[in-house]
Amino acid sequence: MATLKFTPLTTTLTDPHLTFTFNFKLRHLRTTQCPLNYARPRLPLFVSEPLRRLATAPTMAVIGDHRTVSSSMIPSQQEKLENSLSYSRAYWPSKSMIAWNVDIGNGSCFLYASKTAALAVTEAGIQGEDIKLELLEDPSGLPEEVTEKFPHIKSHRAFKLPPDIDANILLKCQLAVAAFSFNGVCRYATGLQIPGVLDELYAYDGPLGAIFSKTSIELYLWAPTAQDVRAFMYKNPFDSEPLEIVQLHEINGVWGAAGPSSWEGCYFVYEVTVYHYSTLQIEKCIANDPYARGLSADGKRTLVVNLDSDLLKPEDWDKLADEKPELLSFSDISLYELHIRDFSATDLTVHPDLRGGYLAFTCQDSAGMSHLRKLSIAGLTHVHLLPSFQFASVDDRRENWKHVDTKVLEKLPPDSEEQQAQITAIQNEDGYNWGYDPVLWGVPKGSYATTPNGACRTIEFRKMVQALNRIGLRVILDVVYNHVYGSGPSDEYSVLDKIVPGYYLRRDVDGHIENSTCCNNTASEHYMAERIIVDDLLCWAVKYKVDGFRFDLMGHIMKHTMVRAASQLRSLSKLSDGIEGSSIYIYGEGWDFGEVAKNGCGINASQLNLGGTGIGSFNDRIRDAVNGGSPFGDPLQQGFVTGLALQPNGCDHGGQANAERMLAISKDHIQVGMAANLRDFILTNCDGEQVKGSEITTYDGAPVAYAVNPIETVNYVSAHDNQTLFDIVSLKTPMEITVDERCRINHLATSIIALAQGVPFFHAGDEILRSKSLDRDSYNSSDWFNRLDFSYTFNNWGVGLPPKENNEANWPLYKPRLANASFKPQGCHIVAAVENFVSLLQIRYSSPLFRLRTAEDIQERIHFYNTGPCSVPGVILMSIVDGNAGIQGLCQLDSRYSLVVVVVNVRPDQASLTIPALQTRSLELHPLQVLSSDNIVKNSYFEPSSGCFSIPAKTTAVFVEPRQT
Repeated sequence: MATLKFTPLTTTLTDPHLTFTFNFKLRHLRTTQCPLNYARPRLPLFVSEPLRRLATAPTMAVIGDHRTVSSSMIPSQQEKLENSLSYSRAYWPSKSMIAWNVDIGNGSCFLYASKTAALAVTEAGIQGEDIKLELLEDPSGLPEEVTEKFPHIKSHRAFKLPPDIDANILLKCQLAVAAFSFNGVCRYATGLQIPGVLDELYAYDGPLGAIFSKTSIELYLWAPTAQDVRAFMYKNPFDSEPLEIVQLHEINGVWGAAGPSSWEGCYFVYEVTVYHYSTLQIEKCIANDPYARGLSADGKRTLVVNLDSDLLKPEDWDKLADEKPELLSFSDISLYELHIRDFSATDLTVHPDLRGGYLAFTCQDSAGMSHLRKLSIAGLTHVHLLPSFQFASVDDRRENWKHVDTKVLEKLPPDSEEQQAQITAIQNEDGYNWGYDPVLWGVPKGSYATTPNGACRTIEFRKMVQALNRIGLRVILDVVYNHVYGSGPSDEYSVLDKIVPGYYLRRDVDGHIENSTCCNNTASEHYMAERIIVDDLLCWAVKYKVDGFRFDLMGHIMKHTMVRAASQLRSLSKLSDGIEGSSIYIYGEGWDFGEVAKNGCGINASQLNLGGTGIGSFNDRIRDAVNGGSPFGDPLQQGFVTGLALQPNGCDHGGQANAERMLAISKDHIQVGMAANLRDFILTNCDGEQVKGSEITTYDGAPVAYAVNPIETVNYVSAHDNQTLFDIVSLKTPMEITVDERCRINHLATSIIALAQGVPFFHAGDEILRSKSLDRDSYNSSDWFNRLDFSYTFNNWGVGLPPKENNEANWPLYKPRLANASFKPQGCHIVAAVENFVSLLQIRYSSPLFRLRTAEDIQERIHFYNTGPCSVPGVILMSIVDGNAGIQGLCQLDSRYSLVVVVVNVRPDQASLTIPALQTRSLELHPLQVLSSDNIVKNSYFEPSSGCFSIPAKTTAVFVEPRQT
């Protein structure tokens, strides 16, 4: 998921204390597959009908981005009161107080509760209550522990509850508060948000889910607001009648029941009787277990599965911890992002029954596994798998999938609209999606298994992990804890919001679910929401022996959640848990936007907040500097490698002088990134000033550098979001350059990432010139646009215009490029690209100097030359110096080389530059480049007597100084 950009569309009605606001965030770039209505934003189902009519009324006049409403549409005070319980603008943050942003003056305030959800508002106040309690305003306001946890309500007034209340009874009821004037007229009323008091009274660290012993199985469900919970147990996944109905009993908010061991292999659902804020009714919610570890093929029932059963373990599974590839430091990591289906869906060397699934990774002689083995031997350490948990958008039953006739598509012109038309006609009924629409976090996705029922998905997932480990690759899971796909009491994909309505999902000041991530944002600031995230991570680490986690939209998760997760994962040991937790790496997208921006909901896990935690975050600064612009700007805007100022493509960069300035600034950003984006790294900027990395800023004034340790920076230039690297290069470079030049530029961009300090991240296919036919968002574009060809025959360029939904505006740019046969690489280009990528990996792992472990080492050993206002544009020269054993000063890290120099020349011509400080050094071209099949790089040379480097056009050359033997 990439950085997001929103256009707010707001409708506001106000009186002195009531504000009705609809803030719809329309995505310019869709980054997950939640079903947003782009023409007219959908209102939450729980918005009352008068306000629904108001928000969608055709009489609205548009002024800028704000809609004003004709006076005839403004509801009366009575209408506002009647619909006020559809909102939850008051908070119950602790047992002793209510927080509400109203001034009651010399009036009064009351809390109401109804076990049957019979509350209604009239001018006389709220009716239908079973309990009514007077609230007294506390002039001292909310205590610090409340405002620290809930900073968005720090300005709210505090109202004290009577000390003898029974919160256990109240929390199972419909709740509301009402404020009255001195003469008894009801002025304001609203529902309550209750996560704070639930955390205070019911935070729980005991067993949850299905717990197995030798003679019994116990079920535990945390549901403190539920009035009743039953489990419907079925012998088979699609039986119409339950085997038995089990009554659960509550102890302090946790419902439990014990049953026979024969439950193992059965399926069940919970029936939770609970008040739901979205319907204002007591609902009987049918839900899966939030701690489910298995599912039926239709995803509607939870499988009772014991992950510790020997029947679910591949041969030698318990020995896998001893077979894991060696990892001495997180600085040694390199990441390769791969979608499970992309890997093998079109690989003819894989058996048809296994294509697109877990078991394709067990086909050791397939083209895909041969390719991964090649990369592993060269040094690649980790494969990052896109979502592999249970997500909503693909039916797990393959027999239900629809298909297009690819033979027909192959005959169509490369710039035709027809391919995308046929693909999109069935795109929600085929077997493809990225999977960023989670339903249950702790269950492997059934569509990747050969059989989605039973425990097959568990066994096959484990075989996949085992197979990758055995070729030297550790496994990273892409986890999506920032949102869930379903909500409400009846949505088939809703789970958490059925069990404890209004708790797990983050709600805005009106009580509506926040959706800045795309839909149903989760609230890890709540104790049990954080707990289920951490428990889920531990399950994947211990039960599936995965080696790390990539967090989607990590900035929407609280920092304390990430720190707790890292701590608990790293405390795992091989002796007690069967896995070495100290080798588990976690990283994610630290974007700071939406309601969490600037710590709006607490200190969040954003880039600027994570320094010193050892948690990695994606470095979008180096991405944008290398490629040009951003994924949300002008698609033709050029960057450091794509021709900015040196090979103009016709894009308006503000004139040549401004383009040259942009090129110089881009170089600064890249150099900071190559120094692991360390905030305290000191370098000379393009103006000749000595500055820290954090003192170099982006276009909006944010610091470029934010990391404290090198492992906190994940450098990249492409990922699953947005165009592939080859497509970016093809779009931004001038139309008239050759495909040979574009291939070299692709390699240039990759080389910057491969040779930088920090953790390098590569999108699967960067190394084979992968194209998605310029699709900027291929989440639902089927196998056709997402194909990977590990036979190195074709790169998928020119397979039709990409899907209209997210690309149509740029079709006029795309058509002439896709139609131009000279843009399409041949097999020889792809083979050369693979060889060049392998060479880069080998060079990175040829010396520990490319993988420095501390900020101190990077500051002391790395120096950038050719800086300041008189530097040669388009050339980066970085040196990494080593110490010498037995000599005071820097310690020796590399037994072979005492000095390494990297020179990146993005110019269209040869670059020569003299560095007096390196004069007399015995530098020579890296042996791997001397032996390379790239004949151009072999023309790079260094003249010791003058300190002059000469580098061919569009080339990255690495020089080393061998130690004297």
